[in-house]
Amino acid sequence: MTRREVLEALSGILLGMFVSMLATSVVSSSLPRIITDLGGSQSAFTWVVTATLLTTTISTPIWGKLADLVSRKLLVQLALAVTVVSSALAGLAHNTDMLIAMRALQGVGAGGMTALGTVLIADIISPRERGRYMGLMGAIMGISMVGGPLLGGVITDSSLTWRANFFVGLPFAIFAIVVLQRTLHLPTVARRVVRIDYWGATLISVGIALLLLWITFAGSSFDWASWQTAAMVGGAVVTLAAALWVESRAAEPIIPLHLFRNRTLVLSVIASIAVGIAMFGTSVFLSQYMQLARGKTPTESGLMTIPMIAGVLVSSTVSGQIISKTGRYKAFMIWGAAVLTAGIGLMGTIHYDTSFVLVSAYMVILGAGVGMLMQNLVLAVQNTLHVSEVGSGTSTVAFFRTLGGAIGVSVLGAVLSNRSTDYIVTGLSKLGIDPRAMGGDGTLPDLSTLPGPVRTVVEQSFGDAIADLFLFAAPVALISLVAVLFLKEVPLGRRSGVEQLLDEQATDEQVRDELADGARRR
Repeated sequence: MTRREVLEALSGILLGMFVSMLATSVVSSSLPRIITDLGGSQSAFTWVVTATLLTTTISTPIWGKLADLVSRKLLVQLALAVTVVSSALAGLAHNTDMLIAMRALQGVGAGGMTALGTVLIADIISPRERGRYMGLMGAIMGISMVGGPLLGGVITDSSLTWRANFFVGLPFAIFAIVVLQRTLHLPTVARRVVRIDYWGATLISVGIALLLLWITFAGSSFDWASWQTAAMVGGAVVTLAAALWVESRAAEPIIPLHLFRNRTLVLSVIASIAVGIAMFGTSVFLSQYMQLARGKTPTESGLMTIPMIAGVLVSSTVSGQIISKTGRYKAFMIWGAAVLTAGIGLMGTIHYDTSFVLVSAYMVILGAGVGMLMQNLVLAVQNTLHVSEVGSGTSTVAFFRTLGGAIGVSVLGAVLSNRSTDYIVTGLSKLGIDPRAMGGDGTLPDLSTLPGPVRTVVEQSFGDAIADLFLFAAPVALISLVAVLFLKEVPLGRRSGVEQLLDEQATDEQVRDELADGARRR
């Protein structure tokens, strides 16, 4: 492909990733109102987010493995088609159960784009040049994850209502499919016989699902120390152990275990978990902070995330450009992990009355850390893998990043529910109000209907509870810094994935021809 063809194809890949990520994030600032309109609880709020992250997590390694076996162009178009259908159905939801189900289907499409986007870039761009495009991809992901709530807030506050959030990305998704069909021209490369590891995919899916279900419902639907906990945790452990056994013997495992002999991949996986918690958790719970602790509208809530967009956009783009020029990436990853840790820690100091200027500064720091770290972790892994394993390796890092986000949102959501309830009960008791008179069924409050003193208690309670969440996440970010420090920097290669595959294919054909000639001479 010429440089122009590469840029044209890249535009389709990035547009597809933007649409997929936008579809999952655009409702973040609208969720408090959506759940209130549908009569849902804090548990339903958490599950609308967790369902998407759960299916994204489960499907990402499956898409990645398929990318090593069948047509990547067909797969990316299929992922976008799933996004189109699920988004349309989510916009027609009439209760939280249907909304959660359609959001789960959206996660399948998002998992495909998460895995395939970076794999396709690796196909057409060399590692040395890939840095600047990875930076651009990180900016696209950051803008969609953080800018989605802004767009969703504007739509929700307009006459279109929140249902339009699910339809806004559909024209762009269809356009992305057309662009990819016209511009993405990958040469035919000899591939191995397709052997899909159905047992591995099933066991991994069931094990992860049980784990996330337990985290979500423990402490609310049943006690942490209960027979339900024993059954779900025990079932998850047994299922995942069986998955490891199957993966160690499968001809084409979903997650090849030998990849974990790669030191760069293991350390990147550890760091990616913290990135997932920061990226997904921040976008989810910041909207609740703005609306339930600060009394802002969905539009205002989305506008408040602009500082984080700026941090992600500037840091990922600038670092990517410098990496492509110098070929050095580890320093940016170290700085990214350090800044990420600092940003999460600073967000843990906010209250319901903290200056917005200060909160904005903290969000810029947090966004800068995510921007410098997220896609560079993928770049480091791709640079150390054989081209035939780029799909599996890339999706493995994305899998653990999304898993970190899913577990993080589930755990932090459960903590928020318990902490905010405790704070509200304590605050109402100080006012001489019986908390039971306020309902206490876990439904998210509508601040506009509350009397002044009670509203202040609710705002203060959610502000303090959300700050607690960031303090819980700070140690995980610190672990990511330690992991990045131990990464070994490997010089970036100068050949794209397709070039490497075609060179290997040509070499194999040359060897076969030479052997055949030798046989004929004998």
